[in-house]
Amino acid sequence: MTVQDIVGRYAILGNNQDKLGTEYHGMLTLSLDAHQKIIAAWTINHDQQQFGTGFFKDNLLVVNFKYRGEDAKIYKGTVVYKFFDKETFEGFWSEKHADQQFLGLERGTKINKKLLQN
Repeated sequence: MTVQDIVGRYAILGNNQDKLGTEYHGMLTLSLDAHQKIIAAWTINHDQQQFGTGFFKDNLLVVNFKYRGEDAKIYKGTVVYKFFDKETFEGFWSEKHADQQFLGLERGTKINKKLLQN
């Protein structure tokens, strides 16, 4: 699999980095910059925007991300995704100021372009 194979839009489902593992859903868009590095943009629960950059090797995608919280502070973290094929991934993430006893979890499925046109 190449980095070009994973470019696209994904529906995601995840659990937060806390004792309850609070569930969330959203969208992830993966694109490439001029150097073939990943540009990631998430929309979580319809309104929270997160952005990051990363790299893809051996079916693993690693992205450093950041977002502005409801308290106007900038939060940063790292996510690692394992791609099973060109359509699906599963991974984990961590933020510096979250509960360090836990990892956030996330899985995604690529959205078919034909479905978006209907």
